[in-house]
Amino acid sequence: QVQPVESGGGLVQAGGSLRLSCAASGGTFSYYLMGWFRQAPGKEREFVAAITSGRTTYYANSLKGRFTISRENAKNTVFLQMNSLKPEDTAVYYCAAADSTNWPPREESEYDYWGQGTQVTVSS
Repeated sequence: QVQPVESGGGLVQAGGSLRLSCAASGGTFSYYLMGWFRQAPGKEREFVAAITSGRTTYYANSLKGRFTISRENAKNTVFLQMNSLKPEDTAVYYCAAADSTNWPPREESEYDYWGQGTQVTVSS
């Protein structure tokens, strides 16, 4: 199994950028599909982006163009670059790993290992 640990969250002004990192220890990192989810106050957790072992990416339609997911397998790390941030992006961001998923890989239930989350707050 693999244990994801998120970092890089913080406070940023609207229009700014943040780069989240997810270090995944254990397992063979390069074999896992990795995803980012987020949960805003009072809302359900929602899919953000995913990247396969072959570096194929998939994004929530509302976020495509502003967010970019990538991975660096040598460092067992997946990234989420967030640009043009809006107050509505404020949420706890979670990194997750999946042994296998259907396509598109946007269902929470398909991910097997989850991090604790990192807070992203966008001020207006």
